[in-house]
Amino acid sequence: MARSEARPLVPALVFIALVVAAVASLGTPLITSVATSFHVSLGSAQWTLTVALLSGAVATPVLGRLGAGPHRRATILATLAVVVAGSALTVLPLPLPFAWLLVGRAAQGVGLGLTALMMGVARDHLPEERSAAVIALISVVSIIGAGVGYPLAALLAELGGVRAAYGLGLVVTAAALLTAWRCMPEAPEGRSAHVDVAGAVVLAAALLLVLFLAGERNLWSRHLAVAAGLAVLAVVLLCVWVVIELRGTTPLVDVRAVRHPAVAGANLAMFVGGIGMYLLLTLITRYAQTPHGAGYGFGLTTFVAGLVLVPFSVLGFVAGKLTPRVRTRIADPLLLAGSAVVVGGGFALFAAARSDSAELFVAMGVLGFGVGGFSAAMPGVILAVTPKSETSSAMSFNYVVRSVGYSLGSAIGGLILAAGTGRGHLFPDDSAYTTAALVGIGAMAITTLTGLALARRRSSETNPYVTRTHPHTGGSMPKGYWVSVYRTISDPEKLAAYNKLAGPAVQAGGGRVLVRGGRVVAYDAGIAERTILIEFDSFEQAVAARESAAYQEALAALSDGVERDFRIVEGID
Repeated sequence: MARSEARPLVPALVFIALVVAAVASLGTPLITSVATSFHVSLGSAQWTLTVALLSGAVATPVLGRLGAGPHRRATILATLAVVVAGSALTVLPLPLPFAWLLVGRAAQGVGLGLTALMMGVARDHLPEERSAAVIALISVVSIIGAGVGYPLAALLAELGGVRAAYGLGLVVTAAALLTAWRCMPEAPEGRSAHVDVAGAVVLAAALLLVLFLAGERNLWSRHLAVAAGLAVLAVVLLCVWVVIELRGTTPLVDVRAVRHPAVAGANLAMFVGGIGMYLLLTLITRYAQTPHGAGYGFGLTTFVAGLVLVPFSVLGFVAGKLTPRVRTRIADPLLLAGSAVVVGGGFALFAAARSDSAELFVAMGVLGFGVGGFSAAMPGVILAVTPKSETSSAMSFNYVVRSVGYSLGSAIGGLILAAGTGRGHLFPDDSAYTTAALVGIGAMAITTLTGLALARRRSSETNPYVTRTHPHTGGSMPKGYWVSVYRTISDPEKLAAYNKLAGPAVQAGGGRVLVRGGRVVAYDAGIAERTILIEFDSFEQAVAARESAAYQEALAALSDGVERDFRIVEGID
């Protein structure tokens, strides 16, 4: 992409990712205000947040699949139009106002699925080094967007009521739609995508149960048998969804790719780490708003409590900007592990020192720095083994996992605090917060170990002196091969330009040329023309080399200069 075109694209991608994250988080600081303004219970008001998370979790893989196809720009614009319409529903004084508010919040949550599409655009239209930094930044702003939206929404709610706070969402989403219309490019040619409707419906049902069970804490305490039954049903639906995806020709999520050890490990780290990160975020904000009469807490207003998130956003952004530079020296899995240690340090600070409001700011800043580094490193772990065309789909599944992890983190925090609330008391004992912090430390310890395991695996794959083993059979890892047979060569000059660029690209991708245009004896329907055979250490490495920016540049130089049969095959163990 030309440099002049890339300049407006990068801020547009970051701005859209920030807007959809901030708007989806608007429900968090407004739950109490919604309950009083619309005369509903706090449990019902909680659904203004839950329904946005649910619609986002369902829409993310669907949009990820659509974003992998030829109509990505139209998908982005249509999704933002839905978000704008939903924002209008949260503001307009309609009959049955709370019902329409929930509909509007569900439409706003759909925008969460655009984060993965923004990454796909960056990977397709920016140089490889530039795209890696932009993707990391998009991942970070999708997290810190909550920290941006929380205090602004709280301030507007105090000054002008709930409608004024939601009006902020209408303004910024309209700006995001205009930005996308002006700056979003078309997807590269040759893409195709089909949506697995059955898979989407089953996944939606399973996620609805998961998020419902995560949000309905009273169900677990009063109707344990019902809650356990619904949990079993959710697991069954998820298993059915996996079967549908494995058997389908156009799956919503490529489950086989998700089974790759690097991708599976990254998603496990995202799930457990998401539980821990959102747990600490919930603990700090709730502790800050607890009135002094409870024997602890600071009784901060919603707006002032929202300011506690400022260090979270600022240091998260700083970590996101630093991570691309650190990645040149430290592998992404090690960055995941290190960031999990930082978040664990935030838990330790909160557990040991929370008697002063400044200590909460420090703990929140440590959390933000850890979350920022974690979010910036996560795409690198997944995309290292993902073809460029599947960027949106692969990252969308990771964000579904993140949404579920965040929901469970919030629920676990609520359950621990509820268990620590004495009979007849309104607020939990101070020791309940310490217990929740210790649980969070355990979650981040698991996340750290997962990151270290991923780093060890990557080290063995890149070290030529370490024997590779198959993840399922335990035998040697099968190699990958490029097999290329030239039927006709119509433009030797284009072929020469291609060869000049392809050689370094193949070498950088770990390829070794075994056959290069030697003698060929063809039998049956064989082709006795120029034949190339290139070996890679694994099939995934061969695919990644084909999708690399350097080799894509070589293909652009080759253009229509030849007609060839090119395929990537997996060797025998």
